[in-house]
Amino acid sequence: MKFELRDIVTIEYEKRQEITMELTLKITLAALLVSFIIMSFIFLAYGVNPLFAFFSIFSWAYFTPGGFAATIARTIPLLLCGVGLVIAFKALFWNIGAEGQLLMGAVAATWVALFLPGVPDFLMLPTIYIMAFLFGAIWGVIPAILKVKFEANEVITTLMMNYIAIKLVKYLVYGPWKGKYVFNFPYSDTFPESAWEPIIPGTTVHLITLAIAIISAVGLYFFLNKSTLGYEIRVVGENVNAAKYAGIDYFKVILLVMIISGGLAGLAGAGELTGLHHKLQNPEAISPGYGYTAILVAWLARLNPLYAIIAAIFIGSLIVGGKQIQIVMGLPFGVVNVFTGVMLFSLIGLEPLREYTIRLHWNEKYPWGKFLNSLFHPHSEVQTSEKESTEGV
Repeated sequence: MKFELRDIVTIEYEKRQEITMELTLKITLAALLVSFIIMSFIFLAYGVNPLFAFFSIFSWAYFTPGGFAATIARTIPLLLCGVGLVIAFKALFWNIGAEGQLLMGAVAATWVALFLPGVPDFLMLPTIYIMAFLFGAIWGVIPAILKVKFEANEVITTLMMNYIAIKLVKYLVYGPWKGKYVFNFPYSDTFPESAWEPIIPGTTVHLITLAIAIISAVGLYFFLNKSTLGYEIRVVGENVNAAKYAGIDYFKVILLVMIISGGLAGLAGAGELTGLHHKLQNPEAISPGYGYTAILVAWLARLNPLYAIIAAIFIGSLIVGGKQIQIVMGLPFGVVNVFTGVMLFSLIGLEPLREYTIRLHWNEKYPWGKFLNSLFHPHSEVQTSEKESTEGV
């Protein structure tokens, strides 16, 4: 297909027959490069050397013991939410509700740790994880049912479910679950030690949910690529109508992906409480937007669960390094949010280059038209001359 922009340029685009891994890598790196260039101008606007800013972010996050441990700690919720979003996006279900699903996992962890009677110490953590998965899954299933049965837009419903979860947590910490000895702070009582997850000494890296996150990423990779249900999810994501025509149960697929997606986010919320905070707090203290940032993790990973591990570590390093430049350079922490936002827009903006072959043909009546054509289509003149020679013969 093609269309003309006035009489300046003709744009031709054609859907690619095959999207190679090499092309995907090139487009992803190009998107990252664009985001780094844009951020360089933002750093310059603050009077900061961009190279020094980037060096400070990544050297602190990767090459100092405290920074690297903090990076891994941030990676855990990002990876759990990100892998869950990968499987939802694979089925073309745009789950924007991982933040709320994470908070519902935190609610479940608090309920089990403080208010569920008769749980033995050795069963406390397993019960917390099971209930957190169920609470997160339920929070994800509600928009799935609304989508399939009533054709409700899942972007809106999952987003609204986030706000409901936020208000619920605030109600609990200011109301019935407020601790007895917290001096008017919006906290619950501290969890018993049987509900504390083991951590690497001297860090905030909680080991059980770290293991769950890595196992989930690897397991879902094989699930998507080697199982019948994984095949059905991929078919639904490629063409919903074709999947229905082939007899694939669309409701079952959407329900399954949202059980997994919401459940993993719920585990992330439980891990933040059992491994780090040990109490229910204000939503902003539990999650500084992990559910939203995980959207970038999923896109940066190109919806590949294994690549989500690398993407989550990278985004975790930006969060940790962003705090470092906030301290050292006096920059607002919002700069990091701008960075992740620019990165997401760059990935989305360059996505058409991955899906389509795009050619620009400049009108040669302008002096620069022939130059641009020869620059971007160096073989066109040769092909034209060969064609003229053939016609002459």
